[in-house]
Amino acid sequence: MGIVAGLDSSSAFTRIVVCDTDTGAVLRQGYAPHPQAGPEGKPTEVDPQAWLLSLGEAATGGLLEGVQAIGVSAQQHGLLPLDAQGALVRPALLGNDKRAQVAAADLIDALGGRQAWAEAVGCVPQSAQPVAKLRWLARNEPEAAQRTAVIMQPHDWLVWQLLGRPARRTTDRGAASGTGYWSAATESYRPDLVELALGHQALLPEVLGPAEAAGTTPEGLLISAGTGETMAAALGLGLGPGDAVVSLGASGSVMAVHHEALADPQGLITSFADATGMHLPVVHTLNAVRALRGTAELLGVDLEGLSALALKSSPGAYGLVLLPYLEGERTPQLPHTAGSLSGLRRESMKPEHLARAAFEGMLCSLADAMDVLRGRGVDVRRVFLLGQSAELPAVQAAAPMLFGTQVVVPQPADYAALGAARQAAWALGVAQGTLAPHTPPAWQGAAAQVFEPGEELAVGQAVRQQYVATREQLHPGAFGTAVS
Repeated sequence: MGIVAGLDSSSAFTRIVVCDTDTGAVLRQGYAPHPQAGPEGKPTEVDPQAWLLSLGEAATGGLLEGVQAIGVSAQQHGLLPLDAQGALVRPALLGNDKRAQVAAADLIDALGGRQAWAEAVGCVPQSAQPVAKLRWLARNEPEAAQRTAVIMQPHDWLVWQLLGRPARRTTDRGAASGTGYWSAATESYRPDLVELALGHQALLPEVLGPAEAAGTTPEGLLISAGTGETMAAALGLGLGPGDAVVSLGASGSVMAVHHEALADPQGLITSFADATGMHLPVVHTLNAVRALRGTAELLGVDLEGLSALALKSSPGAYGLVLLPYLEGERTPQLPHTAGSLSGLRRESMKPEHLARAAFEGMLCSLADAMDVLRGRGVDVRRVFLLGQSAELPAVQAAAPMLFGTQVVVPQPADYAALGAARQAAWALGVAQGTLAPHTPPAWQGAAAQVFEPGEELAVGQAVRQQYVATREQLHPGAFGTAVS
């Protein structure tokens, strides 16, 4: 038996899990908030030394005693611009910083439109991505941009620090695929896009394979390639072909494991690579739980109360259909639209029917996003539901019939940290000659509740048809012919 650790440095805290290399059983764990997280935990730029302080605090009390290898997961889309000596030219810009929205639009135009970007790197620039942040830096802080000689992301920088800041800087294909200047299809950088954004070339980290090690610390600890939080969580959950993840936050996303990168000319699909050698195409929606919260406020209840109300109604909500486009929408591309409530009749004007329509509208919108992937040949046989709202009984009752597949609700756990630990065990096994470089260690899957569509599958299809008919009536051709 060996011992490995997984370290997840999120936007607000560091979590560390120490695991058995053979089974993945968690032996010890540590936690510490980031000292600069602030009252809301969401700064848009930080001194990354805060991450090291948090890491040190989380690892106190002999937590890492006996550990042979460490994997690092970290928040995605952060930008750390360094000078030629490896010093930061300014604080790190984080993924939630929206200042680069205009810069992203500029880049889309500069390359010739959304399709040109989708074909180049599998995604269309968004404000979160490092490529857009580089453009913002060049336009707003030209002196800092001129001094930028090396570009890193949070996980790259943390790995580099753990290894004692060697001359070699590394990343992995998962994290690289979120930059906007690395193509998941060709598995290579596009330095011309860095120059387009920043105004000059800069050094980029070497992209390691899934089971490769980034190096060994001065103390002899093996450090695996590391990856972004999304890819680490997928590895921690044990996702494989046929699996999709529906993430229920204020906004939503649908991500699936696929054998190839997908270039989408409309830009609806973001083509991530995963941490195993596969791909993670993702489709985002702007509205998920925010539609539930808005409905709950309207009815004067909390989310649990809204769920209880919805279960008093029946599938189809007596003909009520809520299109949950409250913040405009990204999938379909309706940035300036608003939400709609359709099908009002005297018998449908009851709180429980509106509650049901809110849950069905949110889930049907995510089913639309899933159909974008299915329409491109992505196989979805099982859906993992993530987020606190996945625990709501109304979600669990409606999701299997609306998604048309088995739904898994994993127990809450530190899946990104677990995925980082699993990667560390993989790299250690390959280094020791006990594991193959193409197959991660077979750890026990996540404990979960499982829900089947069963006999309600036909009912769910009818609810979807009611939703799609309303969407097509109010927004004809919003998806073209991709989703029906």
